[in-house]
Amino acid sequence: MPEDPHPTPRTTALVVIATVAVAFALYFGREILVPIAFALLLNALFRPVVRSLEKLRLPTPIAAAIVTLALLAAFVGIGWALSNPLQDWFTKAPESFSRAQGKLEKLRKPVQQVTKLTNQLQQAAQGPPTSRATNPATNPAAEEPPAQPPAQPPAPRAPSAIARFLGTTTTLLGQIVEVIVLLYLLLAAGDMFLQKLVKVMPLPRDKVAARDVVHEAEAAVLRYMLVTALINAGQGVIVALVLWWLKVPSPLLWAVFTFVLEFIPYLGATIMVGLLAVTGFATFDGMWHILAVPGSYLIITTLQNNVVSPIAYGQRLKLNPVAVLVGVILWWFLWGIAGAFLAVPIIATVKIISDHSDNLTPLAEFLGE
Repeated sequence: MPEDPHPTPRTTALVVIATVAVAFALYFGREILVPIAFALLLNALFRPVVRSLEKLRLPTPIAAAIVTLALLAAFVGIGWALSNPLQDWFTKAPESFSRAQGKLEKLRKPVQQVTKLTNQLQQAAQGPPTSRATNPATNPAAEEPPAQPPAQPPAPRAPSAIARFLGTTTTLLGQIVEVIVLLYLLLAAGDMFLQKLVKVMPLPRDKVAARDVVHEAEAAVLRYMLVTALINAGQGVIVALVLWWLKVPSPLLWAVFTFVLEFIPYLGATIMVGLLAVTGFATFDGMWHILAVPGSYLIITTLQNNVVSPIAYGQRLKLNPVAVLVGVILWWFLWGIAGAFLAVPIIATVKIISDHSDNLTPLAEFLGE
């Protein structure tokens, strides 16, 4: 008797329960899972470098150590070079936000006056109030508002804020150390985990499929990260030149922000436009000059997304834009900024796995273009 291809209510309920359980596990286990995900991503990026060093007859652990130390040195060097500009920017950021807020208040006054005039015209059209309770001449009690209790001085919040900041910094440094250690162990292990995965597969076709999926996922993630890094670097240079021409302070720092935030599809560009809008309001007085700062970035990133990226990525990584946006928001909710950064590699890996699984064909169809 053939099986019913349609899922039963019990099967659907089990799928929903399993999805919710996985989401809870991802959310509450993010402090453990985020370093593992970053280590796997970096392993896919630097595995070809280790293989190249192995061809020079270097032992795999030594090649892995060289790559890991070089990555750590690059990370420390970039952080040291950007520490002073970042410190200056964060120091001046509150003042810039205050100036921008003051200018926005000036722009809001005409709107508030129009709103007030509209309300007065509406009240005049409705006629004078006849209720005794709302007439101050017949209801003296309505003239004086009830006495407000004296305001209590706010409790000091500095210790909790400092403790929160130190706790966040300690957690971040701890996760970076975890990523470095896990990366070295993965690189030093070589293809051991792939060999074990192939070994536990029961059928020969499953062994071949597992090997193909891992290699294809590594190649897709590597290509995506390299192409995105090159595109973001070029876009950062163009943004720096345009902002320098517009006389925006610290154009080099904005180039760095562009390079980093553009790894987050859609949301990164939105954050950049918002930050540049605030900077424009805080720095310049002319409205056209103010609008030119975020507007120039919006034009640059639109051209990059619709002209440069389709040509650079080609046909190898075709993902549904709606699925990417939903995935970025979902992983942002689950893992924060780290999840948004990892969203596209995760979606691409899930797409490749779904392409090789008959049971996940609908998911592959949804994730693809």
